[in-house]
Amino acid sequence: MMSNLKLEKIANTAVVTFNNPPAHTWTFDSLAELRDLVLALNRDCDIYALVLTGDGDKFFSAGADLKVFADGDKKVAAEMADIFGQAFETLSNFRGVSIAAINGYAMGGGLEVALACDLRIAEQGAQMALPEATVGLLPCAGGTQNLHILVGEGWAKRMILCGERVDAERAERIGLVEEVVEKGTSLSAALDLAQKVSKQSPVAVAACKKLVQGHRQRSLTDNLPQERTAFVELFDSQDQREGVNAFLEKRPPVWQNK
Repeated sequence: MMSNLKLEKIANTAVVTFNNPPAHTWTFDSLAELRDLVLALNRDCDIYALVLTGDGDKFFSAGADLKVFADGDKKVAAEMADIFGQAFETLSNFRGVSIAAINGYAMGGGLEVALACDLRIAEQGAQMALPEATVGLLPCAGGTQNLHILVGEGWAKRMILCGERVDAERAERIGLVEEVVEKGTSLSAALDLAQKVSKQSPVAVAACKKLVQGHRQRSLTDNLPQERTAFVELFDSQDQREGVNAFLEKRPPVWQNK
């Protein structure tokens, strides 16, 4: 049972809805729930994609509840930083495709969870920011690193060092989100994208994702041989044979995720 997250499975897609009203702030327990849920979905061979969204129409997530840090307890800070890292790094390493359906304000840790996803779809009217330095803190759940990867050093510094907030349209222009949709439609747009994922071999997708994200730990010189090795290793999978033969036989493939 989860107290702050709701899970729904639609075909090969898991939809996780943040459910800690009014602003869907993160707590130690909800972060642990997210970590454990993603680990469980990784073991579910029927799940190829994961969609994250916020309940209601105002907040995706407003991040951490600052009341947790009000008394300056360093031990609490260390515990929260650690569980934020566990949750969002586990999400980043989800074997399938993760999509953030940003349906409102995504602030601080609320934006960082979206940054940990593979793709982001934002509704018109959504607002995004990493305002931690405004209150004497910093983004500790991947924000300083993942934002830089997506938007470059200049915009990362504007958002983090200057506390600049961006709307959905600007977020799309700078590469923070991949698509902007009408208000109230981010979840359906994310599900449409997840449906495209379900047509891909989940084994191949997992291998491709690992390679695409490989630049975060390794150089291009190291990654290119890894790419060739991963290609050959796909021939150990049933999905490789199924995919090629389905194409030759002019029929839809039936993926086994193995």
